[in-house]
Amino acid sequence: MTSPLDPMIAARLKRTPDGLVCAVAQQRGTGEVLMVAWMDDEALHRTLTTRRGTYYSRSRQQLWVKGETSGHTQYVHEVRLDCDGDTLLLVVDQAGAACHTGDRTCFDATLLLADESDTDDVAAGGSDAADQATPV
Repeated sequence: MTSPLDPMIAARLKRTPDGLVCAVAQQRGTGEVLMVAWMDDEALHRTLTTRRGTYYSRSRQQLWVKGETSGHTQYVHEVRLDCDGDTLLLVVDQAGAACHTGDRTCFDATLLLADESDTDDVAAGGSDAADQATPV
């Protein structure tokens, strides 16, 4: 079966052995990184044609549209391919939580290293970022 993805785009992608490309969703306007997921050619094609964030679930081995069940949709404004061809950047407007846990982003829960200039963390009771982070 051939993919409906534009052959010029498909030729530029460097996929995993499973045929997937990493996709990073970023909030339009703020640059906030919301989530990381995977896309196959069909997911990318659907995202490009519908402007709805569509991804490939490695655990369920099927496509899923962000917000289809939760209502936390992504409207895709831009899709960019990185210089190596192995990562996509989706610039989106996120409605509601991006993370399946209900957090705004998938990067809200665990801080491994804090910005040295962030005086709020130091004032909160420690100078070590590990003291501020949720244990992994």
